[in-house]
Amino acid sequence: MTNTVVTGCLIIIGNEILSGRTQDTNLAHLAKELNELGVRMVEARVIPDVEQTIVATVNECREKFDYVFTTGGIGPTHDDITADCIALAFGTDLEMHPEVVELISKREAPPEVMESRLRMARIPAGGTLIENPTGGPPGFQMENVFVMAGVPMVMQAMVTTLDKSRIKGGDPVRSRSIGAYLSEGQVAVKLRAIQEAHLDVDLGSYPFYRQDGYGTNLVMRGTDEAELDVMLEKVRQMIIDFGAEPFES
Repeated sequence: MTNTVVTGCLIIIGNEILSGRTQDTNLAHLAKELNELGVRMVEARVIPDVEQTIVATVNECREKFDYVFTTGGIGPTHDDITADCIALAFGTDLEMHPEVVELISKREAPPEVMESRLRMARIPAGGTLIENPTGGPPGFQMENVFVMAGVPMVMQAMVTTLDKSRIKGGDPVRSRSIGAYLSEGQVAVKLRAIQEAHLDVDLGSYPFYRQDGYGTNLVMRGTDEAELDVMLEKVRQMIIDFGAEPFES
């Protein structure tokens, strides 16, 4: 029986990511957290702070995937345009959210600084807030699109507030792995046969090189733990049949 896969896509917004000045670490963290909620990250895109690109990408992805997550572009500066773009994508207006205005106003600042900070209180009409446990301004949700900060510490804090009441996922993906000092070429045909017998499990091969030789790590990923164990034993036996010693990878 094939399990229903609930899909997720991350849109990473920011010129600083594309320029190489900032390295994204949000994808790996979000993918792991979503897996526990039963959402499989199947695609990620990195796009610039360009209105037309953001609007088009969000509209495409929210139709294509069950859940879409964006990071970046919700800060206080002129180039933080994600909220504006989400409003455009959904055909709605930005509104000053009273809860966010109150939160931001608690920290005294000169008028020009406060004016910049209050940009972060602009939420598209109909949006639901995503709590920010760090104490800063929140993110927001529009239907199946979750808009979060790009700063990893803040983004990760926001993710902790997402639960099954907001995200209806399937079964989490589990994995098994085993390695051997065999080349991918040696195991390719046998692996294909094992994969074809277990279509609901993803079987991947990943070559490695160490001082004592080269080999392949074999990783199985799926939602059925019993089927994973069956495949693991088949792969283990395949390695032994080749005269190699299997080891935990």
